Amino acid sequence: MSDLSSTQADSEQSRAAAPTLDSEQQLLLLQQIKEWAAELGFQQVGISDIELSEHQDYLQKWLDAGYHGSMDYMARHGSKRSRPEQLVPGTCRVISLRMDYLYEDTQALEVLDSSELAYISRYTLGRDYHKLIRKRLAQLALRIEAEAGGGQYRAFVDSAPVLERALAERAGLGWIAKNTMLINDKAGSWFFLGEIYTDLPLPVSKPQTSKHCGSCSACLEICPTNAFLGPHQLDARRCISYLTIEHRGSIDPELRPLMGNRIFGCDDCQLVCPWNKFAKATNEPDFRPRHQLAAPQLVELFLWDEQTYLKNTEGSALRRIGHERWLRNIAIALGNAETSDEIIAALQQRAAHDSELVREHVNWALARHGQ
Repeated sequence: MSDLSSTQADSEQSRAAAPTLDSEQQLLLLQQIKEWAAELGFQQVGISDIELSEHQDYLQKWLDAGYHGSMDYMARHGSKRSRPEQLVPGTCRVISLRMDYLYEDTQALEVLDSSELAYISRYTLGRDYHKLIRKRLAQLALRIEAEAGGGQYRAFVDSAPVLERALAERAGLGWIAKNTMLINDKAGSWFFLGEIYTDLPLPVSKPQTSKHCGSCSACLEICPTNAFLGPHQLDARRCISYLTIEHRGSIDPELRPLMGNRIFGCDDCQLVCPWNKFAKATNEPDFRPRHQLAAPQLVELFLWDEQTYLKNTEGSALRRIGHERWLRNIAIALGNAETSDEIIAALQQRAAHDSELVREHVNWALARHGQ
């Protein structure tokens, strides 16, 4: 999944001193952690050290090039992302976990092929994963603390200065692929990641040192907006996930026609990845698509007033962009759709919207239909 989040830390913390465990106790506890994680709905768990200097250099070059766009929070925390012990003093290990989220067949390709439908990134069709995973991580941390007899634990879910993919790679959960996603050779890339920072010196897992993308470049070639400058090089300023979720202002008119009907995020680089033939459908009820958003009609979504939008996105990651940007994104999709009286009528209803941002994109869409 390609998810671009805020910087507020989600955490559960215990302040008891880290206990001393012998090697046999450590191995036994590690096995228990894996069993508890599975009971809590995680598909895999790994332990890493906190050596991320290689990734720190890569991050700095990416920031220096300006590829983060308006995501100022990516640079705001200095070296805390690549030095976990600065974010949580005392940290010597990171427990990384993954949880599958793709719910059965959501007919992604069929939706993308229909200009009347709205495509919403598959990770956000169900309930907001942040709360669900944060709660499960907190439960796991409490069990570890009780069994170990102390220690410090702090959980993060994609919303703090954490290099989660780098940590997961060091924990053996997969490799960072050419599309910058983490890929697991038995599960593809349709999963969420979560971390627990701890001062408990657990035995580390074997890190993923090899990458298995080979000569494949399908993800780089499929990108609708050509956001990849090369393998492992993503210019977020051209990425549809960034444009529809993170970017607050007007979207570059040159990029709008390339966005198609994608109104919240983009999954194209995952949809073409050969490794995702190994992805497993989740049975987590909270990830089941809600409000018929797996294949919704663009016009219907565009005519939601703010109250309806808030009601239908309650408890969903869709809520974070707000109604104004929701309309901005859908206006672009309607501008890219095949012309119909229904689409023109819907756009005209929003042509005098209070928001200048909405009006601008509606007028662009109407012009695309000769209005």
